[in-house]
This record gives sequence, C-alpha cells and structure tokens, in this order.
Amino acid sequence: MSKTRKPSKALPLKTVRVLVGRARHQAGALSAELRKLGAQVLEIPFIEIRKPRSFRPLDAALKNLHTYDWLILTSVNGVEAMWERLEKLGLAANQEGPEFTRAVGRLRIAAIGPATKKAIEKRGVKVDVMPKEYVAESVVRSLKTKVKGKRVLLVRAKVARDVIPNELRKAGAHVEVVEAYETVVPESSRRRLQAALSNPKKCPNVVTFTSSSTVKNFIDLLGTRRTTKLLNGIQMASIGPVTSSTLRELGLSVDIAAIEFTIPGLISAIVAAIRSGQTNA
Repeated sequence: MSKTRKPSKALPLKTVRVLVGRARHQAGALSAELRKLGAQVLEIPFIEIRKPRSFRPLDAALKNLHTYDWLILTSVNGVEAMWERLEKLGLAANQEGPEFTRAVGRLRIAAIGPATKKAIEKRGVKVDVMPKEYVAESVVRSLKTKVKGKRVLLVRAKVARDVIPNELRKAGAHVEVVEAYETVVPESSRRRLQAALSNPKKCPNVVTFTSSSTVKNFIDLLGTRRTTKLLNGIQMASIGPVTSSTLRELGLSVDIAAIEFTIPGLISAIVAAIRSGQTNA
C-alpha cells in the first residue's frame, strides 16, 4: 500500500487540481493565489456578466443621487457598472469637484464586504458601513436602525435575493432597487465543463463556488450529463452560507466552507482541507 504524501508547507496545493468558475474578468486573482500555493488551476466560467437591457432606471437614479440618504452596493460588479454609468453621465469625471459633490449630496454608502468596499474606496469615495459578516442578512442588521423614513438606493444584479429591500422596507425605509447588470450562463463553457469532468487527467479535485449564481449555472452547464458518477470524488468549496445553502438545495455537497466569506477565506479553507486530508487530492 502506497503512503499518501502530505502537501508541503510551501506549496500546500501542489497535488490539487482546482476548477475556478468565476466570471472570466474576475477569475485572475483567485487563480493566481491558488497557483502560488501550487495548485493546477482550470478556469471555466460558470457565469457571464452582461449589461442590462436598458440603463434608463439606473441613469435616472444616478442623476438624482443627491435625493437619497443611503446607497447599498452588494458586489464589485455593481460598483464597476455604477461607476461606468456615472462616467458616461459626466458625474464622476472629477470626484473632487463640485459636480460630483452635488451628485452625491448627503449620501451614505454601505458595502456588503471588503472586496466591494475596496472597489468603492478605489474611486475615492468613503464607505460608511460594512457588516461583520458579508451576507445580505448582516447588511440588514447593520442598517435597520438607521433607515427609518430614509430613501435607500440598492444597486445590484437583475436577479438577486430580496432580503435587503424587503427587510429594510419593514424597518421603515423607502427602498428603490435598480439593475446595474445581469448574470447569464456562458454557453461556451458547457462543452468544456463536461469534457473536463469526464477526463481523468483534467478532472478537478475541488470546484470553487463564489455565489449562488455560480452554483445554479454549474448545474445548468452540466445538463443531462449530471450524474453521481461524474461528480464522484470532487469536493465542492463554498465562499459563504448563502452559496452553501444553494449547493445543498440543488443536491450538491458542501465539502469545504470558508469561515471568512471572502476569496482569501475560501483559499484558506481549501488549504486547511488539504492539510487535514479532507479532500481526495
């Protein structure tokens, strides 16, 4: 019987193949960090970011930012889409100038987590609230005592959970939800994913999921070939509780779960699982 070699401390993921399913333009950071730890990384996006069919609702809200008390941003994609429109409207050309000051007015900003906060601050704008846990429920807990009678603008994807608007309305806020982008299934990934899972030399030991959308689209991309045999021995790694809940709802296991609901937290959880011998790598 051959002994299982323990991964080295320097390259703890040396024997591990990891499938990264983030959108193509966002996969780089996660993939780079995994490769630094020795992982063989396969990038097949489970999600594609597209512009909404119409920017009218978003543009109308951005032209009237000064009338809102709170702005809530729940993803880096939302930040990027919003600033792109601000620039198109001539409202973000000079963030130190009077045009931007008038546009923002008394607005206070809430970000769901550190990546979103960083993306906002990168634009020179202060974030007033970031919850301790990076999920919608924690955003609600952070804001519900602050929003009674206030106007709140939530900029998000076309399809998303309604926890934030529903709960803040119960707390007395006037919430407007506007679509900044939409997520779709990248059809070009369908054949690549099925081929990778069917090939012993490419089949991943770990698949990463960074949102509920990536889980749902993974199932869609598997199509009729989704079988227990096809996924046998593959570990599902989840970034947070909402993603984990979606995995379970759709019949998949949660083998690795991040303690901190961030990309670094997800990587740490994968490393910890490998070191403990939890995975089949």
